[in-house]
Amino acid sequence: QVQLVESGGGLVQAGGSLRLSCAASGLTFRSYAMGWFRLAPGKEREFVATISGSGDTTYYAESVRGRFTISRDNAKNTVYLQMNSLKPEDTAVYYCAAVAGEVTTTDGFYDYWGQGTQVTVSS
Repeated sequence: QVQLVESGGGLVQAGGSLRLSCAASGLTFRSYAMGWFRLAPGKEREFVATISGSGDTTYYAESVRGRFTISRDNAKNTVYLQMNSLKPEDTAVYYCAAVAGEVTTTDGFYDYWGQGTQVTVSS
């Protein structure tokens, strides 16, 4: 079956960096656009970034554009989220997700989800 496993979360001071990874199995990875979403306490799940199957197309939420970078390695079936200049408001559980076909920022269109990894940014 399809599995998405996130890693790389943790506790970091404001201004610091983290790199999240999401390893996928059980699917034809390059046929899926991949996305990162986050869920903070008391808030709705929020789109963060997405990347096409080829890696040629990316989209970012306004709140993270210029600080976060999404990338993928199709040879390793892995998608990454490099997070720089972290702020306390970036604190959330981060989820990766896979959608067959084109990129989308809408979480309801994604077919598969990981279990999430906690990112905590202290001030």
